[in-house]
Amino acid sequence: MSLTVRPAPHPLRGRLRVPGDKSISHRAVLFGALARGTTRITGLLEGDDVLATIAAVRALGCDASTVGPQSWHVTGAPWRDAGRIDCGNSGTTARLLLGALAPRAGATLDGDTSLRGRPMRRVLDPLGRMGAAFTGGPGLPITVDKRRLNGITVEATVASAQVKSAVLLAGLGAEGETSYVEPVATRDHTERLLTAMGAPLRREGNALIVSAGPLDALAITVPGDVSSAAFWMVAAAIVPGSDLVIENVGLNPTRTGVIDVLVRMGASIEVDAVDAPEPYGTVRVRGGALRATRIDGPLIPRLIDEIPVLAVAAAFADGETIFADAAELRVKESDRVATTVAGLRALGFDADARPDGLVVRGAPDAAARSSASIESAGDHRIAMAFAIAGLRLGVHVGDTACIATSYPSFHSTLARFAGA
Repeated sequence: MSLTVRPAPHPLRGRLRVPGDKSISHRAVLFGALARGTTRITGLLEGDDVLATIAAVRALGCDASTVGPQSWHVTGAPWRDAGRIDCGNSGTTARLLLGALAPRAGATLDGDTSLRGRPMRRVLDPLGRMGAAFTGGPGLPITVDKRRLNGITVEATVASAQVKSAVLLAGLGAEGETSYVEPVATRDHTERLLTAMGAPLRREGNALIVSAGPLDALAITVPGDVSSAAFWMVAAAIVPGSDLVIENVGLNPTRTGVIDVLVRMGASIEVDAVDAPEPYGTVRVRGGALRATRIDGPLIPRLIDEIPVLAVAAAFADGETIFADAAELRVKESDRVATTVAGLRALGFDADARPDGLVVRGAPDAAARSSASIESAGDHRIAMAFAIAGLRLGVHVGDTACIATSYPSFHSTLARFAGA
């Protein structure tokens, strides 16, 4: 499956909504399967990655059923041993399940070729210190055997919400307290949802401390995914005269780095936020001249998934934009440093890879450049980022079936605004 995008014939204007947040959707399903009672979820992302998590909890003996569009009920139950669980392309499914399974049930986790190549040692090591038993590794397939776990202190060296979540889920089934110390704050959907479900969890400085205890079911409303909304924010920012309003989008401060960066680059953005356990609201973006910036340090975990599309914004900005401290990009669904730089170069932009990021030298007046063919390497965020670039230049993106992992309606939304 491929996608051809022609330059937008007019500014992008109107209102839109994006699918439910992928990170929250995974956690709502998985935590619901651990909870007492039935968790009622509305706004669930029904992309391939989240469907892999749903299939996993079913295999473990829990009921998960749809009761309407993007509405699901998940009923917790004592987990039973499962055979092979296919995590597909979903690193979140695999890593969170490693922690959730360790004190509760046995299973063999596997995935597609891309997921088999992604690092799992960062999760296996702290769980192993807690007493977890694994066969295989360091990559998938990995067999988990149920064991009695002991709480420990984990001094993390890599900023990873998935590692944090895996350790906390294991800690909920371990003897004694488990402390996870973050080097840099990462997305906090796990802490927010576990706390709402009654977990014995507290924060002390940079440490999250959890002890064994049950979770209680509740009603969860999943806001729109800011990572999906980021594509339209950049689209409006790079197409002159655009004025897009994105409704009901998640505005968790650990995830809104993309907004901060676009404002710093000169985009006109207005945010109307609603205070809630998971903040959400409306974001209005209008097109205008962009300027280069530097993106590094503690900002990186707040926008790691948005770097490919921010690199597209940087390509149309005045000056040299530097992305640093982002070596994690190398071990995503693709090597996103390499795939982003390759895509930008195919479009005629000046970009270089660095060990921990990339440099993009912008060409603000690039509207006259000829279209090109881009390969996504099976990475949904690369495919969508360069589809957005096509709204200025025209582009043909190969292998776009991967977009269904996180944004099944992307193609139809794109068609509303351009000749896709």
